[in-house]
Amino acid sequence: MGNMGKIRTGIGGWTFEPWEGTFYPDKLAKKKQLEYAASKLDVIEVNGTYYGSQKPETFAKWAADVPDGFVFSLKASRYSTNRKILAEAGESVERFLGQGLTELGDHLGPILWQFAPTKKFEPDDFEAFLKLLPAKQDGLALRHVVEVRHDSFQVPEFIALLSKYQVAAVCADHFDYPMIPDVTADFVYSRLQKGSDNIKTCYAEADMAAWVERLEIWAKGSIPGDLPLIDAEHKPAKQPRDVFAFFIHEGKVNAPQGAMAMRDLLDSRQ
Repeated sequence: MGNMGKIRTGIGGWTFEPWEGTFYPDKLAKKKQLEYAASKLDVIEVNGTYYGSQKPETFAKWAADVPDGFVFSLKASRYSTNRKILAEAGESVERFLGQGLTELGDHLGPILWQFAPTKKFEPDDFEAFLKLLPAKQDGLALRHVVEVRHDSFQVPEFIALLSKYQVAAVCADHFDYPMIPDVTADFVYSRLQKGSDNIKTCYAEADMAAWVERLEIWAKGSIPGDLPLIDAEHKPAKQPRDVFAFFIHEGKVNAPQGAMAMRDLLDSRQ
């Protein structure tokens, strides 16, 4: 559809018992679940890397199990972000990035640095953290995204910092956490967290259509007009952007169906 970036839709993780027999075929071996999920989706956000490190051969196995074009977003170690002084996270950041994740190669998507809901915006310390995020690891380009969940981040100074370091902010569609739809990097990362287990496609039809419209606008390099920006004066370069959309958290039972429905809707508009 014209000059636009790649839009990927996906879910968080690939192991969840309620998906067995609903998303996954009956009697599908657990060791085949990633391969199956990757055949139906474009991206998966890995939560396990938040809690513990993985072996290089694990990342290599994941890469071998998915098709060309499929990517993993990795949630960074909690030890890097759950600390009072972020400027002191250097060793933890290096340990996370050096565990072997570059074995994913072209299958490595954005790295998500998630902060606790209680973490407040302290400009100098947060900038010190952003300085710790390298552009490359083992020669492989990295893309970083931060998920902040405290209202104190809803200020133009935060948007300016992210733009300075070309780090994206999660655009969270969440009942409690702030939404930050401002574009600060060469990609956009949205986490759709208002789904329902009672809706077969996780999000209702009208809400799904609205998000598809926003994803396409971002991919074409523009800004959706119906989301309130933190800094309306910030004007990012108009350029095609890759866009990631995850059905996650609320409505998890139907998250895969939501991601697939969104992909079908996107394809039907091309």
